[in-house]
Amino acid sequence: MLSTKTGQDAEQQALAYLEKHGLTLVTKNYHSRRGEIDLIMEDKNSLVFIEVRYRQSTKYGSALESVNRQKQMRIIHTAQHYLQQHPSKHSAYRFDVVALNPTDIDWVKDAFQLN
Repeated sequence: MLSTKTGQDAEQQALAYLEKHGLTLVTKNYHSRRGEIDLIMEDKNSLVFIEVRYRQSTKYGSALESVNRQKQMRIIHTAQHYLQQHPSKHSAYRFDVVALNPTDIDWVKDAFQLN
């Protein structure tokens, strides 16, 4: 299990990486009854809901693989809650995943959809 500090460090590393690539932070660690979204950012005209995952090793699967359908649904429901509470000026939104390991960052844009 990751410590809170390790999780916060991973989110901070992901945030710095995404800002370097032109995204702008809207909010961090948005909570609803159904779950949490690590980062909500703007990318041009899109609002981006971002899940940050860190894995020290791939012994139990990669960081990307850990964002299973159940986790995706929690993120989607939390995003819907956010949009109800914060009407958006954005014309589009998407769900991204930033997967980190000790040597690499993998940013998957539009990692999953609302189906």
